[in-house]
Amino acid sequence: MSSAERTVQISGSTVIVCPNAEAASRVAAESIAATIDSALKSRGKAILGLATGATPEVVYANLAARHRAGGLSFQKVVTYNLDEYYPIQPIDPLSYRSYMHRHLFSRVDLPANQAHVLDGTVPEAFVREHTAEFDRWIEADGGLDLQLLGIGRNGHIGFNEPAEWSVAEAAAAPTRLVELHPVTRADAVREFGDAAKVIPRALTMGVKQILSARAIVMLATGPRKASIVAQALRGPVTTAVPASLLQTVADRVVWILDEPAAAELGS
Repeated sequence: MSSAERTVQISGSTVIVCPNAEAASRVAAESIAATIDSALKSRGKAILGLATGATPEVVYANLAARHRAGGLSFQKVVTYNLDEYYPIQPIDPLSYRSYMHRHLFSRVDLPANQAHVLDGTVPEAFVREHTAEFDRWIEADGGLDLQLLGIGRNGHIGFNEPAEWSVAEAAAAPTRLVELHPVTRADAVREFGDAAKVIPRALTMGVKQILSARAIVMLATGPRKASIVAQALRGPVTTAVPASLLQTVADRVVWILDEPAAAELGS
């Protein structure tokens, strides 16, 4: 960690504040690489939960660069992605399977059968079976060594959206099909080009699997995330801000922020 970064403890979690988004992404990539190394040494494989969206792109570029330099192999890594639009074809450029292929899978030596992304083509009658199987795969692999997260402007993690559930109900939520929140759909217009074209539903890894990860890295950058970051870290634990549930496993969570995203945290 460089001298330009500072580390504080907030609500039991470690918070690393970096000078800019590029530095934050580098720190996140270093954390992932360290987890892979540690897991391989301790049990011969590493299980990663991965995120999509604009924020992790530089993280994946960093990991790919490490691989090209010969310092990082994904041969014994297994990955599980947080979410996928539903329905969508995997070859659709807007699918998260395509996203992962562009930004990571095609750029490292990760075996294809070890890269798991929820299937947006599963017939709806079999979605519940498919999502339950996804959870069983994670459990059979011994759980996630590290889950990389981003945070939505409404506080979602994965596509676990704000809900009128109890905290216990939300924390136990399995992988499932969900309706996207209006804020999430509005933000997706940037990708889809038109509000009418945004796919309104998605498959998402459940909060239960996320909170069960042995380590959680939350990466948030930019001023648009400042308010929700402060609510999730300093506010009450509430299903109205799903990311606040990370406070329930605070000792396993590291928040990596740039200065703009940390602007409303106070001293």
